[in-house]
Amino acid sequence: MKKFLVVVDMQKDFVDGALGSAEACAIVPAAAEKIRGFEGQIFATFDTHFENYMETAEGRKLPVPHCIKGSDGWKLNADIAAALCEKGYTAVEKYTFGSVELPRLIKEAAGDEEFCIELIGLCTDICVVSNALLLKANFPEAEIKVDAACCAGVTPEKHNAALETMRSCQIGC
Repeated sequence: MKKFLVVVDMQKDFVDGALGSAEACAIVPAAAEKIRGFEGQIFATFDTHFENYMETAEGRKLPVPHCIKGSDGWKLNADIAAALCEKGYTAVEKYTFGSVELPRLIKEAAGDEEFCIELIGLCTDICVVSNALLLKANFPEAEIKVDAACCAGVTPEKHNAALETMRSCQIGC
């Protein structure tokens, strides 16, 4: 069985930048260790916005410029980047909360083999849950799980609410 790890948006702006939090900083060591110990193929998503971010639907609802492509905040957290470089990974830029490209890439990588998917990253209640649900919709028979200890939400309460939503949708947490 093939194993895939999806590292969601472990970028500087979400860890300790424009939208960072103490909870996000706290998961970095566990997430880096999870990456280093993972035996399988790794995908890393990059929340990607452009200079016109404030003019977008997201920018009007969340008026905090973040993850502007090429900026320091768009780059991976240094510890996560080091772990990913040791293991190798496929980068997946996404322009909204969930990546519609990610399921296609995983299907191509799996070929005809059975597979399971694990997700870690930020933010549990926005991009992690969005990607987990997209993957579950595309692969209803695959085991999909989220490592709660390697995720953080916008708040601890929203983190827990997102985990409960994913459990309701048969995603292991």
